[in-house]
Amino acid sequence: MNPTPSDQPGEGMNVNSMELRILRSDGCGPATPIEHLPPTPPSAGWVWLDIRVGGDDTTELMAVSEKLRLDALAVRDAVEDVDLPKVDDFGHHLLVVLHALRDDEIGTYQLHCFLTERHLLTVRREHSPSLNALREQLQNRPELASGGPDELLARLADVLNRRLLSVLELCEDHLDDLLERAVGADDTLLGELAGVRRSLAQIRRVVHPQREALDDLRTSTSGLITDAGRRRFSDVFDVAARVGSELESARTAMSEILEAYRSAEARRATAAILVLTVYAAIMLPLALVVGYFGMNFDNLPGLGTDWGWVAVTGGMVAIAAVSLGVFLKWGWIRRPSGRKERMTLGRALTEAARAPTQVVGTACEISTLPLRATAGRVSRRPMDAQEMDPQGQDTGMR
Repeated sequence: MNPTPSDQPGEGMNVNSMELRILRSDGCGPATPIEHLPPTPPSAGWVWLDIRVGGDDTTELMAVSEKLRLDALAVRDAVEDVDLPKVDDFGHHLLVVLHALRDDEIGTYQLHCFLTERHLLTVRREHSPSLNALREQLQNRPELASGGPDELLARLADVLNRRLLSVLELCEDHLDDLLERAVGADDTLLGELAGVRRSLAQIRRVVHPQREALDDLRTSTSGLITDAGRRRFSDVFDVAARVGSELESARTAMSEILEAYRSAEARRATAAILVLTVYAAIMLPLALVVGYFGMNFDNLPGLGTDWGWVAVTGGMVAIAAVSLGVFLKWGWIRRPSGRKERMTLGRALTEAARAPTQVVGTACEISTLPLRATAGRVSRRPMDAQEMDPQGQDTGMR
């Protein structure tokens, strides 16, 4: 295997079509990029190999994994199979499968993480802004590069879960706007709500398995996970629990929005029926009067007089006025207030959102996350990046 440097020397290399980036940390300073895997494991710190593969890169990946003595079938599955989040213990190493958000639409991709005593190998098929942000901060902040590879894996898991959390928080704000529109029975609401539901379904299928995988890691008895690593995974588990809670809240909010929309539609239909009922109730006695005097008899009262039609017309006006007064008293007709109902235009979930990737003690941001359009055009609105804790406390992700 003869790697050739990529367009950015020191940042990564391409093995045929496979992209390989290596970071090394001695445990007491910032991580540094290297071009080749050290022949022997470091005595302290860690080595992180991040590999982005295509569909035909199994051979190249196997060559790298053989140096780390990884399970061949597990490595092959990282390229050829699709797995839900899980943890497999192979003794010499752990396989942790996580899922992260794509950067071009609402959906997830799998990230296979192979953890050894001094190495962390991550294998993915797609571009990952979360990993890029973490890699950059590891090179700039020595406190982030401290600890072993298990703590690095915990930081990585926290970054992925916080990105999920940021999107769900954005969704919660959008659902609040949809609720206001539902009260007004917005005709475009149902299509947009269906789009949000489809988007959240993409996340829901991996949230609970990922939380269970993190629970396994925080309680693991493997010698590859230290006490410090278990504490970090406990923090990450709390974030994953928040993700699950936000997802359930979003599902509940969507049900409430749909119920509010149906209620608003029912009120609008009831109002239309009430108008027709009042109109018919007023016209019915008038039609009776017109029908009575329209009979073909010569001796009808007032038929041969000049004031007959005036009396009948006056009587009809009086009947209509009395009917309106009765309906007003009963509350069937309300006097117009002159106020227009205010409709709040909610942000579409498809608008561009800057989903900040939070790392302890950092101020890193990830690239813009466009959310999939459900209808209409995609509009972009920048959101202020969230600032990190300047104290740089070494307690995992927030």
